[in-house]
Amino acid sequence: MPSLVYQDAGRGAPSTFELHKRVTSIGSGPDNDLVLRDPTVADTHALVRFDGRAFTLQCLAPDAEIVVNGRPRARHVLEHGDELLIGETCATFHLYQASVERAKAEESSLASSYRRILEFSQKLLSDLPVDALLEELMDSIIALTQADSGFLILADGDTLDVKVARRLDRANVADAIEHLSDSLVRTVIQTRRPLIVADALNDDEFGGSRSVVNLRLCSVMCVPLIDRDRVLGLIYVGNDNIVNLFTQEHLSTLTIYAAQASLILAKALLLDELRSDNAKLRERIDVMRFGHMIGACDAMREVYRRVERVAATDVSVLILGETGTGKELIARELHTRSRRSDGPFVTINCGAIPENLLESELFGHVRGAFTGASSSRAGRFQAAHRGTLFLDEIGEMPPALQVKILRAIQERVVTRVGDNRAEAVDIRVLAATHRDLPAMIAAGTFREDLYYRLNVVTLTLPPLRERGDDIEMMARYFLDRFVEEFGSTKRRFNHDAIVALRKAPWPGNIRQLENTIKKAVLLSERPGLGADDLDLPPDGSPVIEPLADAREAWQRQYILRALELNGGNRTQTARDLGVDPRTVFRFLEREGDADSEP
Repeated sequence: MPSLVYQDAGRGAPSTFELHKRVTSIGSGPDNDLVLRDPTVADTHALVRFDGRAFTLQCLAPDAEIVVNGRPRARHVLEHGDELLIGETCATFHLYQASVERAKAEESSLASSYRRILEFSQKLLSDLPVDALLEELMDSIIALTQADSGFLILADGDTLDVKVARRLDRANVADAIEHLSDSLVRTVIQTRRPLIVADALNDDEFGGSRSVVNLRLCSVMCVPLIDRDRVLGLIYVGNDNIVNLFTQEHLSTLTIYAAQASLILAKALLLDELRSDNAKLRERIDVMRFGHMIGACDAMREVYRRVERVAATDVSVLILGETGTGKELIARELHTRSRRSDGPFVTINCGAIPENLLESELFGHVRGAFTGASSSRAGRFQAAHRGTLFLDEIGEMPPALQVKILRAIQERVVTRVGDNRAEAVDIRVLAATHRDLPAMIAAGTFREDLYYRLNVVTLTLPPLRERGDDIEMMARYFLDRFVEEFGSTKRRFNHDAIVALRKAPWPGNIRQLENTIKKAVLLSERPGLGADDLDLPPDGSPVIEPLADAREAWQRQYILRALELNGGNRTQTARDLGVDPRTVFRFLEREGDADSEP
C-alpha cells in the first residue's frame, strides 16, 4: 500500500500514513486526513491526488512550500523514495513498501517470501482438496506481490477457464473472465514466457489493446503453467491503481509458485482423466459383462449364446479350455441361470484329490468303511442334491472311478464306500477339462461312453491370447479392482503397457493376467503403469523366465504327461518318476487352482 513515513517536526518515532484515498489532505488543521503537529505547517498545507496511475503532491498554502529531494516544489509527481520537507516535518514517500530502513525492508520481504513458499510447500503434503490448495496458493501470491487481484487460468486450446479468482481481502472475484486482458493472456500462452507490464496503458505493445484500455490496467504480471511440454494455463496478477509495482524479485517468486501450481494441476488433471477413464471403463464393462464373465470377442459371444440356450435345461455340459480360461465361472453361470439356481452348486477338482480318497469324496462313506472312517459322511453327489455338481478336470479321473461316475450320471443313484444301499440324487452334472479327451479315448485312458454322456453340449473357451480387445478390458477391470482393494492411488496403463498386454502369450491365461496386475499395483509407485511394471517386454517378445520358474513349469508338464501314460494312476506315476506321491498331488493342486477367475 502506498504511504508516507513521517516524523512530526523531526521529533519522536516515525509514523506511517497509508494513502488509500484518491485525494488526501495534509495540514495542521484537525479536518485534514493527515494532521501534522507542526506550527510551521499551514492549516491545509497540501494535497496528494491519485489519478489511477500516479500520486501527485500539490502545495495549497500561498506562502508555504514543500521541499522535494532538496528542491522547493509547488507540484510534484511522487516517485518511490522521494524525501519531503513539509514545514519542519520530514517525510518519505513509499510506493509499495512502508518501512523506515529500505535494506531491512527488502531483507524482510525476501524472508517473508521464502517463509510463505515453505508454508505452502508443507500444505502440498496435506489432504487439502485441490481447490482449497489453489486458493491458498493465490492468496499467498497476492500478499507477496502487493497485487489487488490474482487469477489462475486453465487453457484448453482457445478456451479459458478461470479456476481461481481472488482479491486482496481473500474474497472471490465475480465474473472473473471480465477482469482479464485477453491480449496479455494470449501472449503468455503462445510464447510460454513470463511477462511483466509496468504501465499497461502506456505500454508500447499492449497500450492499444482494447481490453487493456477498457480495464484501465496499470501493473500486470503473468507466468505460464507448464507440465512437461504442455501449457496448462497461467497465473495472472494485477494492480489497477499502481504502475511499476512488480519487480524481477516478484517474478522469481511467482515462478516458484507457478511450478508448484503446475504440479497440483497436473495431478488433478490426471485424477480427473483417470476418473473419466474409470467411468467409461465401467460403462464398457457393463456392456461386455455376462454374469461374472467379462469379454465380447466373437468366441466368447458364441459361448454366451450357448449358455443362454442350455442353462434352463438339465442336459450335461462339457466345458473345454486351457487352464485359467474361466471354466468354473461358466459352470457357475449355467447354474445361476438354471431352474436349480436356488439349490447348491458343488464343485470338486478330480485331479487335486488322492486317488484313494477320491471315491469317498465323490460318493461318501459309512462308518468303518476304511481306516480312519470314524463316522459316516455324505459325498459331493449327495451334497449337490437338487442342485448342480461340477466335475472340474474330469480328464484326471482314474479309469476305475470312471465306471462309477458313469453309473451315477445315468441312473442318478450313488452308493457310499462300505455300503450296499443306493441313494437317489437329483443333480445336473457339468464337467470341465483342459485335456484332449478324444486323444485319451484313443489311448484307452478315458471311457468313450462317459465322454458321450458328459458331452451332450460342448462349450469351448478361447485362450486369453486369442481374445483381442478383451485382454485390455480385463486388465483395466483388474487394475480398478486392486486399486480399490489395496487403497492405492488411481492408476492407468501407459501406451507401451497396452501394447505389451495385447502381445503377451499369456500361457496362464486370466489367472496369470490377474496376478500380473495385482503385483504391479502392489509394487509400482507410479500413477502410470508401463510394460516394465508388468514384467512384460514392450514389443511382446517372449520373456526369459527365471531358471527356477522354467524348471518347475517343465516338471509340471512332465508329471502331467506321465500321468496320462499311466491312465491317471497317481501312485504308479509317482513310482515311475521315483518321487513321493505327495509331489504329484502338489503339482496337480496347482493345476486345479488356476481355473477360478473370470
